Amino acid sequence: MASDLPPITRPMTVVPPLTPFTEDLKVNYDVLRSVVDYVVDDCEASMVVAAGVEAQEYQYLTWEARKELITKTMDFVGGRRPIAVGITHPSFKQAIELAHLAEKNGASCLQVLAPNRPIGGPTPTHDIIAYFEAIARETSLPLMLYLNQGPGADPTPAATVEIAKLDRIKYVKESSRDLARVSRLIVEIEHAGHAHYFTTMQMLLASLVLGGTGVTLPPPGAYLANKVIKAFVAGDMKEAARLQLQFALWPARWMDAGMSTVMKHTMNYLGIPVGKPYPPYPPMDAARISQLEAFLKTTDFQPAKAK
Repeated sequence: MASDLPPITRPMTVVPPLTPFTEDLKVNYDVLRSVVDYVVDDCEASMVVAAGVEAQEYQYLTWEARKELITKTMDFVGGRRPIAVGITHPSFKQAIELAHLAEKNGASCLQVLAPNRPIGGPTPTHDIIAYFEAIARETSLPLMLYLNQGPGADPTPAATVEIAKLDRIKYVKESSRDLARVSRLIVEIEHAGHAHYFTTMQMLLASLVLGGTGVTLPPPGAYLANKVIKAFVAGDMKEAARLQLQFALWPARWMDAGMSTVMKHTMNYLGIPVGKPYPPYPPMDAARISQLEAFLKTTDFQPAKAK
């Protein structure tokens, strides 16, 4: 059973900055610095994720470019927030190399996607446990179990609880958006003291009411999530529900275009020009962008100051 959980005094937002690219598909670090500042200053992130979720598009980078994205993100945060470094890789040896890089640069924890088996077929629970144990033996940092069906494995709720009991796993981020699953995992993981549980933007308020720790989501969703949390902490459930309902339509109406695509178009509208999604995946057409922007005008997203 996991023990000695990090103390949590307020619901948390764990925020992965989006990755802007230049025309020749290099990371645009001048813009990334602005995105990180927005995440820290405007969104008031509790923790920043460096190259850890698919919406950050790190998976398109070379190995060296991925390591540079990690170190540059950490440099830009500059100690203002704790950092979870994404070390996901099919090979646990490659994941360990990133773990050592994270340790060297002062990371607070390591985020690891529950792996699919490269050899095919569903990943048995004991294989996922073995993968995390192999990483845990080589690092002193706490681990965040990241569950996202498709890019990663899809363990059952019972299997998820067993994995969360590993001593080194202190956080669990789960992406199902299934209330039956979410509520069970909050009870069997968070309430049981195995790990702190994080959900998605769509499940945020329900998860907080049920006793979850918080949410992992990219900007600018993190800006609105912070408002939900503030209202919840203040006991203003009417305001919290009003804000949460904005996640009912955004990003769902446009999610067929992809998470990073919707987030980037929204950030562009708010005044931080993070550019287009990594090709060959296209941006939305002009009509859909206009539809998105018309909706955003009705929400509590406020235009960010250009950095």
